[in-house]
Formats: sequence, structure tokens, C-alpha cells
Amino acid sequence: MNNAIFINSLRFVLLVLTQVLIFNTLNFLGFINPLIYVIFFYWYPLKSNRAIFMLTSFFLGFIIDIFSDTLALHSIAALTVAYARPVIMRFCFGVNYEFQNFSFKNTTKVQRVTFLALLVLLHQVIFFSFEALSFSHFLLILKKVFATGIVTLVLCTLFSSLFSPQS
Repeated sequence: MNNAIFINSLRFVLLVLTQVLIFNTLNFLGFINPLIYVIFFYWYPLKSNRAIFMLTSFFLGFIIDIFSDTLALHSIAALTVAYARPVIMRFCFGVNYEFQNFSFKNTTKVQRVTFLALLVLLHQVIFFSFEALSFSHFLLILKKVFATGIVTLVLCTLFSSLFSPQS
């Protein structure tokens, strides 16, 4: 138990530092800043206390907001993804994820990438919709969602394959 808390705390701190110090300053093509901290929602343990997960997700978004000066956009998106994670898991893995012995090791690569892609997509849609705060900018929102989402998904998939324990 203490090992899991230590690993999740270390992931939290490293993701915040990586997001704030590296990816917030990237600004590729003038508008693409990958939001790689979304992988935290993928890595967080499945059978943990939901209230602690929601609180941790809020603090993750809040800390990123403080360093990015984004007025709670990351907090709103992070809380939404954390709240919707069980529904997304049920969609990707079926009811199997509710069983005690469920593990990502027992799933296919396509299921895991789909799960990560849906987490990223939901996060991007919420984040950029609240950033624009107007449906008159629908095409701009779509451009940012798909461009940033694809780069974020590629980087998160790369991080997931590099830093996840091999079985």
C-alpha cells in the first residue's frame, strides 16, 4: 500500500514538473501544447478510493492552472475526466473491469489505447470549449482539440509504453 502511494505521488510530481517546465513552453506550430498530465488518469490505480481520486485530480489540475495561469481550465477538465473515468472504462473494457482481479495486463493494446484516447479526447474537448467559451468558435475548438489531442495521445502512448511496468 505504501509503495503504491509513493509511486503515485512521484508520478504526480513528475507529471506536474514535466507539464509545467517542458510541455507548456513547447508551443508547436503556434498553438499545440501537449497536455501529457492526462496520463495520470490512465495510470491511477483502478481499485482505489474514488473520493481521493477526485480530490487528487482536482489538485493536479489546480497546480497546473497556477503555473499556467489558465483560470481553472485544467481543474475543470481534470475533474470531468476523473468523474467520467468509470464510464469510459466500462465502454472500453466492458463489465470485466468491475471484477476484483481485473488488470490492464489482461486487456489488449487496442483497448488500452482506446481508453487513453477517450480520456484525452474528453479532456481536450472540455479544456478548449471552456477556453473559447463560445460556440461561435466551433472550428477553432475542433482544430485545437484534434491537433493537440493527437500530439498528446502519441506522447502519452509513448510514455505509457516506456514507463509502465512490463509483465
